[in-house]
Amino acid sequence: MGRRVFVLGLDSLPPRVLYGGLGGGLRYLRELVGEARRWVLRSCHPPITVPAWMVMFTGLTPGELGVYGFRHRRRGDYGYYIVDSSAFRGKTLWDEAGRRGLWVGLYGVPPTYPPYPVRGFMVTDFTTPGPEKPYTWPPWLRAELERYAGGPPVFDIVYRSHDKDRVAADLERMLLSHLRHVEYLATRKRWDLFVYVELAVDRAHHAFWRYFDPEHPRYERHPRYSRVIPWVYETLDRWFESLHRRLPRDTVVVVASDHGVKAMRGAFTINQWLAEQGYLRLRRPLESLKPGTELEEAVDWGRTVAWAWGGYYSRVFVNVRGRERHGVVEPRYYEDTVRQLKRELSSIRGPGGEEWRNLVYTPHELYPAVRGDAPDLMVYLDDLWWRPAGTLGWPTPYLPENDRGPDDAVHDWYGVFAVYDPEGTVGRGDAGILDIRDAYRVLRELLLSRA
Repeated sequence: MGRRVFVLGLDSLPPRVLYGGLGGGLRYLRELVGEARRWVLRSCHPPITVPAWMVMFTGLTPGELGVYGFRHRRRGDYGYYIVDSSAFRGKTLWDEAGRRGLWVGLYGVPPTYPPYPVRGFMVTDFTTPGPEKPYTWPPWLRAELERYAGGPPVFDIVYRSHDKDRVAADLERMLLSHLRHVEYLATRKRWDLFVYVELAVDRAHHAFWRYFDPEHPRYERHPRYSRVIPWVYETLDRWFESLHRRLPRDTVVVVASDHGVKAMRGAFTINQWLAEQGYLRLRRPLESLKPGTELEEAVDWGRTVAWAWGGYYSRVFVNVRGRERHGVVEPRYYEDTVRQLKRELSSIRGPGGEEWRNLVYTPHELYPAVRGDAPDLMVYLDDLWWRPAGTLGWPTPYLPENDRGPDDAVHDWYGVFAVYDPEGTVGRGDAGILDIRDAYRVLRELLLSRA
């Protein structure tokens, strides 16, 4: 029988924490990766949970997968839909493992909702609408899990909230529910590959990073909030140490994140900028709008050239005649419009007139293939330090916080990837930078060489 591979996915964990020692709470994992082969993981474009984990588990770029974020624009319209597991089926590491006769277990891997057949078991991820929906494969695993743990998983929490006490309590409840389920599955079920992605790390970072990172521009020591992220780390670390000692001694352990995290310096109202430049037209004056006004409440689509979405990066769309319902840009002027937008977006400066390192790409510049509902431009403001804000009505284009609720952190390009092989065949020590697509090949080799 082959050796097992356990993948511990810690969403958004940066190298500064696991390799650099920022903060406490990961004693056992740091000891483990000290004996491991360690890479700094370079995330994908965009460095976002969806699609980054699936890039790691397929080896394909977001363009080849046709997935550019958690939500996507409906083709020809101005609304959006939520990406689900059907966008990825049949392309993953666990699909190939199953075809080779191996058993797989998945917990919380984004996006695996709705659940689908695998050779083993699956519990879906944070995109699951709620515990009333199907969330396991096989379907009867749900009742078994709920009997053991006293209830279903907490799939996600409201983390962009000023009620930090509530966020901390919900975070604790979510993490503990996940740990109970995963311990049960990892010790009671058959598997050769187990992939567990823990979202609580990401949610803790976004809600409490300014109380944790001394380099945050709004850093604040707080008697309770400064302990939340270390508590998450400590709880995961103690749990994994206990679990690891119960697994077969030759189990290969992979500790990985999909991207990193860093302090958010502020948000930039990108649609207000488009309006000021004449690309976005409104039905009434900008100054008459309430802060936080959504696009659909104010935009005159029949006169708009381009609009944008906010997020950790911005997706910019050109309002093309014949493609969009109220398109105005003639197809023959599309390329010129994109080039002009790219030049002007690249030149946006900071609140004091300082130069920003803005990264602006067409999808075709980034990917060998562009499938699905891709944006026309992908924009990273000041190399991700500033978050694009999509709403309207603000008195200034530079906001101190996110326009959709408090958020202390933005995503960063670099995460972690470490392989601990107790038999020493993989090696140990720092191994440079590993592209997230190449992480798939490392995982595939680890798993299938043990089939």
